[in-house]
Amino acid sequence: MADEPVAEPLDEQAEEEGGPIKSFLEHLEDLRWVLIKGGVAAGVAMIACLLGGNYVIRVLEWPLRQAPVRHSTRMQTVRVLMGTNQLSVLHLTPDDPLAPLVGTNRYVRLELVPTLDGTNQVMAWRAQDDSETPRERGLSIEIINLSPAGSFIVATKVAFYGGLVLAAPFIFYFVASFVFPALKMREKKYIYRGLAFSAGLFLTGVCFCYFVLLPVALTASVQYAEWLGFSATQWRAEDYVGFVCKFLLGMGLGFELPVVVLTLVKIGVLNYRILAAGRRYVIVISAVLGAILTTPEIITQILMAVPLYMLYEICVWVAWYWERQEKKREAAASAGDAVAGT
Repeated sequence: MADEPVAEPLDEQAEEEGGPIKSFLEHLEDLRWVLIKGGVAAGVAMIACLLGGNYVIRVLEWPLRQAPVRHSTRMQTVRVLMGTNQLSVLHLTPDDPLAPLVGTNRYVRLELVPTLDGTNQVMAWRAQDDSETPRERGLSIEIINLSPAGSFIVATKVAFYGGLVLAAPFIFYFVASFVFPALKMREKKYIYRGLAFSAGLFLTGVCFCYFVLLPVALTASVQYAEWLGFSATQWRAEDYVGFVCKFLLGMGLGFELPVVVLTLVKIGVLNYRILAAGRRYVIVISAVLGAILTTPEIITQILMAVPLYMLYEICVWVAWYWERQEKKREAAASAGDAVAGT
């Protein structure tokens, strides 16, 4: 009787092929539990952000308070005070009807004080030079609510975006637990390495946007509004929160580009030739992302598009270096075989 082929041990086969084979219904059951656990994690995180919404709002307002003030030299900054309470901050041009009432100083303090009109005491406005008063750094923009449902919309946005950020590690873990059993050990190794770097790159992108891009974008928005002749002293809360959250998440996800691209290179889906040929498309994609996720002016669009393209360019050269090293190893192995053969 001919010898029957020896079956590969199940453990070794599972190790190489990624795990035991499951039926279609079993995969659907696993996917159902992944969706349930991911939804529960996101729901709990969103409730936590909803309960702490006032603290999240303070964090989102920080870039606005740190944005550099660059008003036109023709514009006056007027602080309106009633006693020790600051009512508002106005930015007036020489053509403004209120300009003759506050004089010509660059910084003016307009106070409501009691004065005598004959024998009667009345309240009147008094303008004084305010150039020596210490001012907080940042734009004097008031975030306001203009509708009964506005605060609920803001709270929903804060809960949604904040909850996604907090629940992201858990969601990635649940998805990985569903996908990884189908991967080979070599593929798992490179994806594990990619996940290790992805968290750091995401935080780097968010911090770069939070500390660098956002203050510049907000200042540019105010300058553009003043150039058009609009008042830029008040913004709707829901618009501001939505813009900041989308900007932060977009930049964080953009910085994940090297992890995705280099992982695909290691697995064998992409190579240096394909990446080099895709440069022109990535330039367009980076410009489109910069236009969608930032304010509609060229400075912040460039500040976002350039880092995204530079990250892609780094991926191209890393892929070239890996292929070069692989060719050297193959050449060395071939030379070793030739020597052994002789």
